[in-house]
Amino acid sequence: MISKKLLSVTILLLGFIGNVAAAVKVDQVAPNFSLANSKGQQVQLSDFKGKYVVLEWTNHLCPYVQKHYDSDNIPSMQREYTQKNIVWLSIISSAEGKQGHIDAAKSDELTASRNAAPTHVLFDPEGDVGKLYGAKTTPHMYIIDPAGTLKYAGGIDSIKSANPADIAKADNYVELAMAELLAGKNVSKKLTPPYGCSVKYKG
Repeated sequence: MISKKLLSVTILLLGFIGNVAAAVKVDQVAPNFSLANSKGQQVQLSDFKGKYVVLEWTNHLCPYVQKHYDSDNIPSMQREYTQKNIVWLSIISSAEGKQGHIDAAKSDELTASRNAAPTHVLFDPEGDVGKLYGAKTTPHMYIIDPAGTLKYAGGIDSIKSANPADIAKADNYVELAMAELLAGKNVSKKLTPPYGCSVKYKG
């Protein structure tokens, strides 16, 4: 007879294994998803087939995210890439009542005040898309190529700190991967450790 405690642990473990198994892998097809943007429109990843897509998991109250926004590091990348017809999707998986959960009006206010330029800010309060992609931190970055294949997943750069002074010293993994892809090369660092605040998932 299995005890209730053992059964609960087994269920939790199986759930954890399931989440790990479900997470998308580099050099495999990035799974499609549909989320609402700040205008209330449904946006699907498949809408952007034929284009490079950057996914950025974000939480405006996380000091690691603030490091990259207050310094203009992420907004400048957004402006540069969207001008090149590269799609940038900022995804908020913070659950209602948890740090970083915001409504559409607050999202638009943040975009304007930070001079940010994502193609869309998308809301994932149930955490389904974040868990599908295995997003662990804010920021956590992904690059999908025009064929819909995940080409990069991991940290934004090589120095795991919340100090803006470290940005100039770090290797920007997203910029490196994108430059290699645009030059027709293989990504030299396909998978790196993400760093930042934990994604504030529901539950």
